[in-house]
Amino acid sequence: MADKKVLMTYEGIKELEEELATLKGKTRMEVSDRLKSAISFGDITENSEYDEAKNEQAQVEARISYLENLLMNAEVIDSDNLDMTIVSVGGRVKILDLEYNEEETYQIVGPTEANPFNMRISYESPIGKAILGKTIGETVEFESPAGPVKVKILEILQ
Repeated sequence: MADKKVLMTYEGIKELEEELATLKGKTRMEVSDRLKSAISFGDITENSEYDEAKNEQAQVEARISYLENLLMNAEVIDSDNLDMTIVSVGGRVKILDLEYNEEETYQIVGPTEANPFNMRISYESPIGKAILGKTIGETVEFESPAGPVKVKILEILQ
């Protein structure tokens, strides 16, 4: 990941920066306190509290390292300058599922920000790949885990 740029929205970067700040501050302090407490019990060779705190410390430090690397390689998507005539990363799109006649609105984001439950889909996902670069009125078909899906692009939003 060291050289690969990661497309992210401004909001996504802010969320990761907040998580990183929490991990470096509050979470590190809490883990450190647990370690100190576990050490105070005496012999650490058979001290489960100490082992748990050390494992948690390793997980926190790994997450901090991951987030720092991710943020260092993040490329902000300028949502103010999106081409509103095509589906693009950072923009939102309203689509119609032609089989179920259901409308959905998604934001197209980078893979690190994807969260389908919050209607944020990755440009690397099957639907993201299918609709990226398309225009209003176009119909596209793609393979989903549940089988083929056909959608029509109804609206492109900022």
